[in-house]
This record gives sequence, C-alpha cells and structure tokens, in this order.
Amino acid sequence: MRTQILQSKILAGVSKSVSSSSLSLLKYSYSNYPNSIILHKSPISKTIHLNHRTFRRYSSSMAMGEAGPPPSPSPLPPVAKKVKHEMEMFGDVRVDNYYWLRDDSRSDSDMLSHLRAENSYTDFVMSGTKQLEEKLYAEIRGRIKEDDMSVPLRKGNYYYYKRTLEGEEYVRHCRRVASDNGVQLSVHDTMPTGPDAPPEHVILDENVKSKQHAYYCVDALKVSPNNKLVAYAEDTKGDEIYTIHIIDAETLEPIEKPLVNVTCDVEWAGDGALLYITMDEILRPDKVWLHKLGTDQSSDSCLFHEKDEKFNLDLNKSESENYLFVASGSKTTRFVFYLDTSKPEEGLKVLTPRTEGVSTYVSHRGSHFFIRRRTDVCFNSELLACPLENLSATTVILPHRESVKIRDFQLFQNHLVVHEREGGLLRVVVYRLPDIELPLGNLSEGRNVDFVDPVYDVHSLESEFSSNVLRFSYSSLRTPPSVYDYDMDSGESVLKKTDTVLGGFDASNYVTERKWATASDGTHIPLSVVYRKDLVKLDGSDPLLLYGYGSYEICIDPYFNASRLSLLDRGFIFVIAHIRGGGEMGRRWYENGKFLKKLNTFTDFITCAEYLIENKYCSKEKLCIHGRSAGGLLIGGVLNMRPDLFKVAVLGVPFVDVVTTMLDPTIPLTTSEWEEWGDPREKDFYFYMKSYSPVDNVKAQKYPHILVTSGLYDPRVMYSEPAKYVAKLRELKTDDNTLLFKCEFGAGHFAKSGRFEKLQEDAFTFTFLLKILNMIPIPEATQV
Repeated sequence: MRTQILQSKILAGVSKSVSSSSLSLLKYSYSNYPNSIILHKSPISKTIHLNHRTFRRYSSSMAMGEAGPPPSPSPLPPVAKKVKHEMEMFGDVRVDNYYWLRDDSRSDSDMLSHLRAENSYTDFVMSGTKQLEEKLYAEIRGRIKEDDMSVPLRKGNYYYYKRTLEGEEYVRHCRRVASDNGVQLSVHDTMPTGPDAPPEHVILDENVKSKQHAYYCVDALKVSPNNKLVAYAEDTKGDEIYTIHIIDAETLEPIEKPLVNVTCDVEWAGDGALLYITMDEILRPDKVWLHKLGTDQSSDSCLFHEKDEKFNLDLNKSESENYLFVASGSKTTRFVFYLDTSKPEEGLKVLTPRTEGVSTYVSHRGSHFFIRRRTDVCFNSELLACPLENLSATTVILPHRESVKIRDFQLFQNHLVVHEREGGLLRVVVYRLPDIELPLGNLSEGRNVDFVDPVYDVHSLESEFSSNVLRFSYSSLRTPPSVYDYDMDSGESVLKKTDTVLGGFDASNYVTERKWATASDGTHIPLSVVYRKDLVKLDGSDPLLLYGYGSYEICIDPYFNASRLSLLDRGFIFVIAHIRGGGEMGRRWYENGKFLKKLNTFTDFITCAEYLIENKYCSKEKLCIHGRSAGGLLIGGVLNMRPDLFKVAVLGVPFVDVVTTMLDPTIPLTTSEWEEWGDPREKDFYFYMKSYSPVDNVKAQKYPHILVTSGLYDPRVMYSEPAKYVAKLRELKTDDNTLLFKCEFGAGHFAKSGRFEKLQEDAFTFTFLLKILNMIPIPEATQV
C-alpha cells in the first residue's frame, strides 16, 4: 500500500521521477521520519523538514560561512557533474571526471553544494532509523561515568590530573598541592581529598575555551619546570594548525601574545624559554624555533631547518628533563639533535648522525644517552648507551633479536623499562640499572610484567623519573582501561583505577581469542576476536565486524571500546585483522606490506575474511568490514578485488585516490610518504600503485552496501578523495545497494572534538550496519 502511495504522489519538493530501485528505499525511509512526515493511507500532503541534528550541523556550518542554506532531504542520490580531466604518465592516460571536487580553499560553491546534497541524501536514507540512532547514542553515552577524573600524577610539589563533569564535552586540567613534599613516591601513594586537603586549582577549562568554536582540541599542555607557567596548543578547526598560549598557572592570565601557525610539539627549555615547531606551505613540520619569554615571535631563533621534503621534525623531552631532543625523520631514516635545557642559548648539537636507513630514538639518564637504533641488519632495533662526553663510544646494552621488536623504552633514576613485541603480543620488561655514574654494559635478565588476557593492549603513561614506580595503562577487548602503578623493585602491582562502564557491564560475559589465518604464501596472520559468549552461536549465522589498517608500521592492538558493546550485546563478533603493513609482528611485517609488496595488505585481509567464513564465525551475508584513513584505502582496495565477499563496508576518512595524491607534492603529507607508498614518478611504482588505488579501480560490478565519511578540514586525507570515490561508485556500480557519503563540515581527520560528539559517529555507523543487516524491526508509520 505504501509503495502504491509513493508511486502516485511524492512529497513536495521531491522529484516525481523515481526509479524502481529508489522505490524500495522510499518505501522504508518515508515510513518513519520522526516529527517530520505524516503517512496516511490517503494521499500525502506534508513536506519533509530537517530533523534537529541535521539542523544543528547546517546551522553550525552556516555560522562559519561555509554550508549555505540547508537543502531539503532528497530521496535520490546526488549525481556529481562530470568535467573531464586527463592525467598522463608514462604514456598512460587516466581520466578523472570528478577532479573538480578538490578545492583547497574549501569555498567553491559547486563543491559545497554537492557535499550538502550528499549529506542531505544520507539524512534522507537514514531518516527511518533516527529513533534507533538516538537510542544507540543514549546507550553508548549511558555507559560513561560523566563526572570523573584521571589518576593524579605526582610531579614535584603538585598532583596533576584531568577532570570531567556531567554534561560537559571537554576536560578540565587541574592540579593540587602535595602536602607531603619530599616523601618518596610509592605505588600506594594517593592524592589527599576532602575538606582538609589542599584545594583543587583548575589550570585550563576546555569547556570555556571551546564555546566560540565548532571544533576545539588541546593536543599539548606543558607545565614549566618551576610549575609557574603553562603552555598549551589548541586547534580550533580540525586542520591541525595550532596556536600555543602561555599563561600564568595561578592567575590563568596570558603572559604574552600566543605563538601562531605552529604544530602541537612544544617543550620548555628551562623556565624562561620554549622550543616549538612550524610547518611549510604543505604542512610539513620543517623548522624548530627557540622562543624566549617576553619577546615577540618574529624575533625567535630558528635552530634547524629541514629542507628535505621527505623528512619531518618532532620534539620531545628526556624523562630526566635535562635535555630536549629534536628529531628529523622519514619513513626509513631518523637522526637526533639534543639541547641542554640549562643552556638553551647553546642551541642544538648532533647526537646521532644522519645516515640513510638508520633510525634512532634517544633519551638521557645520568652521564649517558640511551639510543634505540634500527638498521637494515638490526631491523627490530637494538638498545645502546654512550657517555655524554663521547657520543661515538656506544655500548650495546640490549642486542637485536630477530623475533623481538624493541618498540620503546623508558628511563628512571635506577631502572630501564623496555616495551617489546613478540608473536604479535606486547611485553613490558624491567631492568635494574647500575648506579647512575657507573659504566653500563649488557643488561642482566629483566623482570616481565604479567598480563592475563590472551590478547591485550598496554602502553606507558608518564611516570616520575626519580621514583621506582612505573605507571602504565592496560586494557583488552573485554577489559576496560586500567591504570596500574608497578613497583620495579618488588614487582608489586597496584590498580589505581579502572574506567567505570555503567549499564550493567560484566567482563566475564565476553570471550577474547587469538586466531591465525594462513595466507597463500604460508604467512600466518594474527586475528584478535571478541564476542559475547551467551549470544554468539559460532555456526556461521552471527553478524561480524572485521576491522583492519595495515600501514605505516602502526599496530592496531586489541584495546577496549565501550561503544563497541552496543554491537557485541546485539550478537556481533568483533575481529581485528593484524595484516602486513602494520607493525604487530615486527619490522619485517611492515616491510612486507609496503612499496611493491603493498598488495599483501589487501590479500591478507581477504584471507582473514575467508578464514572467518570457513570457520563459521560468520557468512558473507553477515560480514561487515571497517577501516579508517589508510585503513579506508584497505577497505576500498578489497572492495574492488572481492566485492562478493562482504555485505557492508564502512570507510572512514579514506585515502582512496592514491596515485593522484602521491603525484601532487603540494598536498600535505605527499612528499614524506613517498617512502611509505613509493614515488609514482617512477614507472614501477606508478603502475603498481595504480593496480590497487581504489578510485582508479572502481568498475562496473556489484558492490556491497557502503558508508563513507570525511571531514571538510581534514589535512591528512582531503575530503575530495572520498567525495570523488563515492561519485565514481555511483556512476559505475551495477547494484541497488546503499551507498552513503557523510562529510562533517566542522571537523578534520579525527571526527568531531567533543567527547559526546564523537559518540554520535559511533551511533550513526552502528545504525547503518544494523539497518543493512535487517536487524532493526521496521517501525510503524510515525504520525504527528
């Protein structure tokens, strides 16, 4: 009956030329547009109105002068205009009819109109599930203990911590005077609270600062060594171009003009100076500066300018706080300068030389620098030490091992903590060091920190250098993030806090597993699995979400995500495929998934999907896949290769136009990534990259249901890449499956900035998955 009505009369403002494939969509989507549509068995006469969330998004965009007036939701997918654009390389001509969608100024009216039309269409298609989306959002948010605080960190005479209050999107950065100054820190130390304790002092309230901005992010907050000043870096657009404010820690008043157009890398060089980094015109961090308080930014001293376009600068501080380290690194090479914080006027000095293929990370303790060094021979890294007065006199204190990757290390006054990977799992090993001025040699047997889950995530947190207390965060696919203080002398471990998960969460209801799929070349690929044991049948009928990344040697470790419970509690299995191109199995794992071996990343993911189907974790009709950024490239690649294998795919801010982007050195990140993907100005790389680039391989075939997201101000993956990918899919795909594109006008690469705003993306994505899998009962028509 509803179909007949829709065929006979379409709502005002909606095209009357509706294809049969659109009718199946209309039949469902018109049935429940909350507070907007009246559906009767008599003719329809009401118009469609924007729901409140759409209105908020567009009103925010209008306030920034970007979005224009909100369009009416449309029942038909937008058709992007085609403007022929030819690109020739090595005699090969590629035609990109949607190249016009790229506008670096983000102001072109045709482009913005098209993005608004895509958002409007997405709103229309998902209109019938708004009630579920809002229920999921409330459910996800309802698990959060909104009034909460982090575990205080003792630094000198203060405890520092973050606090969140009920209903607030952002955190408050706080501190409290330690009343027992001078007492040795122990794992049992706690910050005094209550009426007799020193009062809480709010250093920075992000909620206040964010009120004038649609996007707000503080990515660094550094307190001066004397605890009197604070420098913090804020981004108010999502483009990762920061402003550094310097304020008095007590009065909160600015002490001088902010430093503008900088990165979030900033460190104190004593109490009277700062080091910071700026970027070139393509947002490559290329210059490090010394700023003396009380002077104008225009008079700052440039300490180093990295001119090689493949290299980026970064900045960090030794745990001892005696030295700052400026590193210049590419994907294969990294070398380091040091600066004595007691003598910043002496500038930078070379610590490790610039040697092609050698990568170094450094820190300091006593009379020695410690160096983690990776070479072609020591591909999983070795650990060295050298005296401050003789940098060439290096001693190997932890040798290279082919099966163990040294991923990081921490120094303390009496201890060294080494973070390792073996067999795809993380390991933390503690070594006792000789007295601080004694010579260093090979380390004796270390003490392993024990963990309980078969797969898990553990990472270091800031700890007090002068203590014997190691602080770390532990979680697993079923264990909420938990902060521990570990006594490195006794081995005692004290749980300081486990994140509260409201709503009746019980970790014992969930099962985590490590599985292995075997690729065609015999490579064993690890998978991390979690599901709710009382809901999952493991007979092939369960819905499953498979996540992948596989680039930059980045490891997607099995961490806890409270939002994910909304899928697990509806019978989903969640799996991470630890495919080549990542770093989970060591440096070689990464190298075998990059350059001219990049196809291993895609075939590994397909192998994992086939393994899950063969072993009855799911079927093709229940298999969902998800990836973000370079993981979006992964998903786009496998969709072209094996579209029959998947039911639904989600591509977040996806890097899908590989060849065109990597041929354009004016795009941020391009030049530095030639050592990741290859340089397509070379023939072999050009044709190899073209063979898997998602945009270049979209063809006339059936594709699964697809959701693509982006951020207008994303500096890492330009919004135009997913926009043209969707346009080309709409042009060529031969199926009637759902294809949606959602572009956030007030966000960058990492979605919205507020802690609750971020949850809206989860709720929307989950709603899309449930809708496609027919796991939502079709509601009755809503009448207003």
